[in-house]
Amino acid sequence: MFTGTYTAIVTPFRNGKIDEASLERLIRRQVQAGVDGIVPVGTTGESPTVDYEEHIQLITLSVKFARGRIKVLAGTGANSTSEAISLTQRAEKAGADGSLQVAPYYNKPSQEGLFQHFREIARATRLPIVLYSIPGRCGIEIGVDTVKRLAQACKNIIGIKEAGGNADRVSQLRAVLGPRFEILSGDDSLTLPFMAVGAQGVISVVSNVIPRQIAQMVKACAAGKTGAALKLHQQYYPLFKDLFIETNPVPVKAALAMLGQIEEEYRLPLVPLSAKNREVLRGTMKAVGLLK
Repeated sequence: MFTGTYTAIVTPFRNGKIDEASLERLIRRQVQAGVDGIVPVGTTGESPTVDYEEHIQLITLSVKFARGRIKVLAGTGANSTSEAISLTQRAEKAGADGSLQVAPYYNKPSQEGLFQHFREIARATRLPIVLYSIPGRCGIEIGVDTVKRLAQACKNIIGIKEAGGNADRVSQLRAVLGPRFEILSGDDSLTLPFMAVGAQGVISVVSNVIPRQIAQMVKACAAGKTGAALKLHQQYYPLFKDLFIETNPVPVKAALAMLGQIEEEYRLPLVPLSAKNREVLRGTMKAVGLLK
């Protein structure tokens, strides 16, 4: 259902507001590049700094601009179960194809708390749900046993975005969940290692910048063409690393601005890329052929 390449799409701003025209252009480019879907209002979409109505607006616009050509996996997680339910129900009403549910952050629930949180959300929607484990941001991971419990208890919990940086966890998840449960890499530089042990694609930051190349890499790997996939990985690995030279999504928005695709605008507490790192990123983009 959600396998292949999904772009964690940035949220373009202009003069403090959502830049709808730029968002439409970005999504059109993703469609033309052959990605399988987009993920609006995730970490890369600056979900912590958009308000509730903007959050829904971004999902609604993404569905509108995708026009059914690619899937929309809407970021509707929250550290409040009731808020996550509300966002998810409104995303379902807006026509999203699925919901990405990040582990609650800051309040650090127990594994039992995580189980009950996600179970309540799943019960409140018909949308398929992809869990999102990213301990580096949330302070907790969704345990393998908890994922198994959720998959058994909730038929619409069908996958996980794994962003813990550990290929061993992918093996563990695949062993206990079987072949049908979907596992997506949450780290661009680990897409191929994760797919080698059972993941089925990526929710990518880098595909904001090079969507066609990431889609080609993932398709090659899935088809067993490891040589072709590895060649693309090695060619763009410097970009994989330097798009995280500062906190995501600051570098990827800077890169898109360098390419003339968006205005480079953030919301506090995010600030523009430092001058030193900007030159590093610009040099990498030149080295991989994106800038002259």
